[in-house]
Amino acid sequence: ILREKAQKVKRITPNIHKLLDNMIDTMYAANGVGLAAPQIGVSKRVIVVDIGEGLIELINPVIVEKRGESTDQEACLSVPNLVGNVKRAQEIVIQGLDREGNLREYEVDGFLARALQHEIDHLEGVLFVDIAEKVWEKD
Repeated sequence: ILREKAQKVKRITPNIHKLLDNMIDTMYAANGVGLAAPQIGVSKRVIVVDIGEGLIELINPVIVEKRGESTDQEACLSVPNLVGNVKRAQEIVIQGLDREGNLREYEVDGFLARALQHEIDHLEGVLFVDIAEKVWEKD
């Protein structure tokens, strides 16, 4: 399922709320900063991210604008023990629905932009190791 394009959420139901809650619990339990539904075996376009500045939950997220670029190290809960240098947009504007179905838009940069792009890649079936300039084992 990690290599498949995730399915768009057509309706926000109590099951989507349970999915979000499960993803949040899983992300925090694993000391991660983000999680996409395919990482827990669910083909839905749902992500959660928290880099320490507050939780962001997005359903059907879309990057509507990218600016600049930077290369930095990334790791992933789905690919343990590997790290890689990945080039991404430095700043993004992202839109998606919150758990109540309200449209949310975030204009972010730096690590938060990187984390959101990483999770959206999961929705497309892309892992960081697929796009990394260099990959190595963690110490």
